[in-house]
Amino acid sequence: MLTDSERFAFETRRPHAFASTGNAYDASQCDEAILTGDTLIVLAEQVVAIASPKPFAMTETCGKLHALSAPRPGESLADLARSLHVRAADFQHAANMARRLGFPLDPQLVPLLDLPAG
Repeated sequence: MLTDSERFAFETRRPHAFASTGNAYDASQCDEAILTGDTLIVLAEQVVAIASPKPFAMTETCGKLHALSAPRPGESLADLARSLHVRAADFQHAANMARRLGFPLDPQLVPLLDLPAG
């Protein structure tokens, strides 16, 4: 029989898809179903982003969402995530989603991400 920690040893993620980055921004501000750290996807604009009070793009294109500043020298992914009140795992998940969709990632984030080859 499985213990509780074995039965619940997974993490669910809820991606949210939108017609435009403007719609994604607005929804992330007022839709209670969208939580900080959730993934926002806008296929038409080739954007994958992370929901937060100031939702930010993980992709090269950001549309109406925020673009991140260049990481400070020596800043790790964990440091950056903590400063934005999300988790490093949220970054990894969004980056993997963008790569699967074939969307170019923000080049300044690539060195911080632990991405599989391909």
